Amino acid sequence: MAPHTRSGPAAAELPAATGAGGGRELPAEPPRWHAILAVRPSGLPLTVVVLVLAAMGAHLLVTAPSIQWHVVAHYFTSSEVLDGLVRTIELTVLAMAIGVGLGAVLAVMRMARNPVLSGSAGLYIWFFRGAPLLVQILFWFNLASFIPRLSLGVPFGPSFTSWDTNHLVTPFVAAVLGLGLNEAAYMSEIVRAGILSVDAGQGEAAAALGMKRGHVMRRIVLPQAMRVIVPPTGNQMIGMLKSSSLVSVTSMPELLYSVQLVYSRTFQTIPLLVVATLWYLLMTTVLSWGQYYVERHFGRGSARELPPTPLRRTLDRIGAALARLERATARAGLDKHTGEAA
Repeated sequence: MAPHTRSGPAAAELPAATGAGGGRELPAEPPRWHAILAVRPSGLPLTVVVLVLAAMGAHLLVTAPSIQWHVVAHYFTSSEVLDGLVRTIELTVLAMAIGVGLGAVLAVMRMARNPVLSGSAGLYIWFFRGAPLLVQILFWFNLASFIPRLSLGVPFGPSFTSWDTNHLVTPFVAAVLGLGLNEAAYMSEIVRAGILSVDAGQGEAAAALGMKRGHVMRRIVLPQAMRVIVPPTGNQMIGMLKSSSLVSVTSMPELLYSVQLVYSRTFQTIPLLVVATLWYLLMTTVLSWGQYYVERHFGRGSARELPPTPLRRTLDRIGAALARLERATARAGLDKHTGEAA
């Protein structure tokens, strides 16, 4: 009985020649570029376009004479730039603290059955989301023109004491108020969406067991709502970091304004803007990684297996790419060896 044989494209993968001693002859290693092109032939045109554009961008950044990388390296850790960096971080942290805290209060008010509380929260959200952020910052910076003195006393009655507005609302305070109060309007909707994502039946079951409403919110609702709240909050914090550059219009010496002060003296505009860009990219990268680990922490109860860390995911992708490249190399070698044997 004749042995069973295979025909068709699959048979072409089997080598037909053997080496000395009856052993299989190893195919010659094909060129590396051949293996790369054999991985995804259907996506080859787009891959080539992306690689060419990336190479052009990298070449432009490295060779552009206007960037002056030695100037970038000199000012990257200068005292003026680092002072502005610290001020940017302070603005971001304080403004987000106001935004998250006040936003949570507004979210609870928005869901209240009391029409006064709900309407007041809705009016706040409508106003601060509708007015441009830059206008709000400028308003707080020029608050003394609107209210020259701030007083403490009986409403619509005598005041006990008063202060000069410019002494209380400094440029830093104006920047924090402008950024934080605007952020609270957006955070309130994020917190409200997270609370509404939790099944109402869980709160009703907890209330049936005798738990108070505040206890239910802290122990039952918020831990589950955090899975919905954390991702957009991370995005808002990254946006806040970049939006802090708007306060440069008030001569607030944050990162961007500090860089502007330097290049107004040295006339090295492009290198100093590259310095600011690199610092912003570095800080947003750190915040993105931190956001991932916070999401991973609050997502432990919702998934049987936690998602891999960014480093683990990167290593896995590199390993998978190398494995595909190795398989493509072996396949190309078999095809070449089969063609020579034929």
